[in-house]
Amino acid sequence: MSLRTLEGFKFSTLKTPVHLLDPRTKFLIVIAVLVPALLFANIYVMIALLLSQLPLLLVGKVARRWALSLRAGVFLSGLIFVVNLFTGSYLSAIALTLRFLVLLTSFSLFFMTTSPDDLGLALDRIGAVRWLSRRWLGYPNALSFTFTTAVRLVPTLAVDAQTVVDAQRSRGLELDKGNLLKRVRNYIPILIPLLLIAIRRSLELAEALESRGFPGKEGRTSLFQLKLRPADYAIIALSLAMIAVSFWVYFHYKIPVL
Repeated sequence: MSLRTLEGFKFSTLKTPVHLLDPRTKFLIVIAVLVPALLFANIYVMIALLLSQLPLLLVGKVARRWALSLRAGVFLSGLIFVVNLFTGSYLSAIALTLRFLVLLTSFSLFFMTTSPDDLGLALDRIGAVRWLSRRWLGYPNALSFTFTTAVRLVPTLAVDAQTVVDAQRSRGLELDKGNLLKRVRNYIPILIPLLLIAIRRSLELAEALESRGFPGKEGRTSLFQLKLRPADYAIIALSLAMIAVSFWVYFHYKIPVL
């Protein structure tokens, strides 16, 4: 289940209109979805936000992978519903479960259609990120590299985990049999090799960075440059309008759960 969920955050190299959008534009789309999803716990609002992202998934040709990751997240969705059902009404439980699906969809769409390289270029050009990286890490490109490396780590760990699972199953390990406690114990032979692989990979990465003199000089240039196109400006304007309207409605009206 978890491996399929991770597939929903793996970048796919395509040349669709969604992939060609500037990463800053797509990040603003995520913010435009995130703001109303967090401000309003309304079922109709959540359904509208979820449906509004379907055209982007279809145009980006990632709808099938999104559906697989959504199906893999059924267990977590059910857990969210049950927990909120005991702490509130069933309507609020439905709304919060839909909120989780909306957030999962928005971030999945962003990472499936945004290259980590383009994401690093976008971070290098955001003033707040540059200030924080100078203050905390000492170099403006260190924070962007750290973030993009973490993004690359998710699909890499998914591939490593699948390799370990296949290897252990070939040795007779049964992951899907027994009660809940036994199933959790069955995953110990998966987690230990995966942890060792992650530690070894981090050491190799550290040695590679040190041999190349990371983080390098400040003021470096890039081979590729990000450039906003007319479609980007239109989507940015629409996203900013959506954020502004969300805050205006939140401060002037009380939106019920249903």
